[in-house]
Amino acid sequence: MARGFDKVCILVLDGAGIGALPDCGEFGDPPTVNTLGNCARAVGGLNVPHLQALGLGNLTPLLGVPAVAQPHAFLLRMAELSRGKDTPTGHWEMVGVETTEPFAVYNPCFPAAIIDEFTAKTGYGVLGNIVASGTAILDTLGPEHLRTGKPIVYTSADSVFQIAAHEAVIPVAELHRICLIARELLDKYRVGRVIARPFIGTPGHWQRTYNRKDFAMPPPPGTLLDKLVAAGIAVVGVGKIQDIFAQCGVPESIHSEGNADGMRLTLERLQTLPRGLVFTNLVDFDALYGHRRDPHGFAQALQAVDAQIPALLDALGDDGLLCLTADHGNDPTYQGSTDHTREYVPLLVASRRWGHGGDLGHTTSFAALGQTLASNFGVAPLTIGQDFFPQILAP
Repeated sequence: MARGFDKVCILVLDGAGIGALPDCGEFGDPPTVNTLGNCARAVGGLNVPHLQALGLGNLTPLLGVPAVAQPHAFLLRMAELSRGKDTPTGHWEMVGVETTEPFAVYNPCFPAAIIDEFTAKTGYGVLGNIVASGTAILDTLGPEHLRTGKPIVYTSADSVFQIAAHEAVIPVAELHRICLIARELLDKYRVGRVIARPFIGTPGHWQRTYNRKDFAMPPPPGTLLDKLVAAGIAVVGVGKIQDIFAQCGVPESIHSEGNADGMRLTLERLQTLPRGLVFTNLVDFDALYGHRRDPHGFAQALQAVDAQIPALLDALGDDGLLCLTADHGNDPTYQGSTDHTREYVPLLVASRRWGHGGDLGHTTSFAALGQTLASNFGVAPLTIGQDFFPQILAP
């Protein structure tokens, strides 16, 4: 059997879906959502030559990115098996967790019992407690927050309890402390994430900072990450990966401040890692461009990542594997909401070891990625997910 790869990088383009799943209507989305496809049309075409060579345009029609006859990567269109379209559900499924019971969504607000318990345990009253855009709510309640010192609590179509506070009013360390209290009390309510949303600035000129931190419910044991750590194989999270997994199976975490910083840190760590997994989330696609419905920003971010693909493959070398994917959709052209969209996600698996790849078709779970990597590293198989290791390493 062909030799596996010592180094693997999972690069998550947060929210970069490639077309509506058949059940998208159950999640409030029309069948026309397609994050990358609609983004390409909105900007008059993408210019991503390296991603084109890998075969991105073979996965979904992309203006400016035609399909290639012989893609350099192995390609998969992955459907989400789990009941959700949120960040933890998508990331957890990649490494072997099917979320059969969706995280709880609170719309239009959290019940009084939750807010009263939060207030009693933290000592803070709250502003907001509504479904809102994270930037719009600062315009609405930011001035009152400055006057009263009360944190701003809000949610969305995702299972999130978000707490926004100006860094000069509630310091970041204090905001993280109250988020931990919220995390403990919200486990019984199945809230997927508590998110610290620090910001700076003045009315009309607010700016959210990269001191954001996610406090997620822990995944069940037995993920690919747990298996790698138990086998003594390094697992490094770049960006919010460790937060998404509540520290489970991610012993080393590197904080990043946006896509460019995340790519830089990923390259640096790959160059020093002899064997193991670097798992990176590029959050700007989702936070800055998807939720804010900015297709031009999304396209520019995609082109910036494209320019780094050769360097990533060089850092991985012949013994390395690049797995480029997404955790859900977030169509920046969809005006029905500012939330995630239920979509297929791409998987492009590339290495300097081979001259070309091929189209592997569709798979019914994001866990195909984790199952394939479990085979690569020689750890026990996951309970879900199709194993494509034989195809990518056929003798």
